[in-house]
Amino acid sequence: MTDLPAQKADLKSILSTPARVDNSEGMSYLQSVPRRIVTLYIPLSIIVIILLFPFYWMGLTAIKPDDQLLDLDRYNPFWTWNPTFKHIHKLLFESYYPHWLWNTMYVAIGATVLSIIASVLAAYAIVRLRYKGANVVGGLIFLAYLVPPSILFIPLATVVFQYGLFDSPLALILTYPTILIPFSTWLLMGYFKTIPFELEECALIDGASRWQILIKIVLPLAIPGLISAFIFCFTLCWNEFIYALTFLQSTPNKTVPVAIVNEFVDGDIYRWGSLMAGALCGSLPLVILYAFFVEHYVSAMTGAVKE
Repeated sequence: MTDLPAQKADLKSILSTPARVDNSEGMSYLQSVPRRIVTLYIPLSIIVIILLFPFYWMGLTAIKPDDQLLDLDRYNPFWTWNPTFKHIHKLLFESYYPHWLWNTMYVAIGATVLSIIASVLAAYAIVRLRYKGANVVGGLIFLAYLVPPSILFIPLATVVFQYGLFDSPLALILTYPTILIPFSTWLLMGYFKTIPFELEECALIDGASRWQILIKIVLPLAIPGLISAFIFCFTLCWNEFIYALTFLQSTPNKTVPVAIVNEFVDGDIYRWGSLMAGALCGSLPLVILYAFFVEHYVSAMTGAVKE
């Protein structure tokens, strides 16, 4: 039997020995500065430059004088020493651009809200209400998303004209869900499946109805998924071009993607300053939207509540 002083000596030697850190796994390859520069900073800088360059080019073109926009041999195409706000002033105060921006916002929010409501009901019914053919219905809904808008806009134009909705933002609000609901339903179906069914079973035992379960249990837990579906629908509505070009004719009723192309292009003459200013101002709402909700958007891709 080992005596007590020997045990104390062994324990003291163990405590005094510095611990060895195992750097063989994880992010140990980033510890050296040269490798960190090569494997992290340089690729990250390239990605950031590629992503931000379109915004830089739009902003630069919007403040360039007309002579510098046309003569690229005499002037530096990537910089200007004589910025002007003439194009931005013309866009905001000498055109219908504020009204076009309002039309785009009105159409995008209206169509998105309708699509989210329909998608929530459809996704919950397919995932939670057990009946034969639920998986087939879900697959068919997603296949409907694969139908290109270039095929749908011709029959939809006939329907819109017959109902007297031609040249009205309401036509876009009612037709955009045809391309928004399929993907949103498929996205929410995957998110609802990650919510434990035991929560709903407990609510059913306590006497809650399906509607109460959906409103008070499922939707609060599915907020990241709803935000993700909302961002997708809003972005698609904001950038949509074919339907807006077909269903809207008068200048005051147009949306931003169609209006800036139709109103700032005269034949083969492109007013690049106003075009780029309109594109830049039109992209800022989406940038702000993604900046505030990007964490929820990413979390919707990783699931909801773990059992």
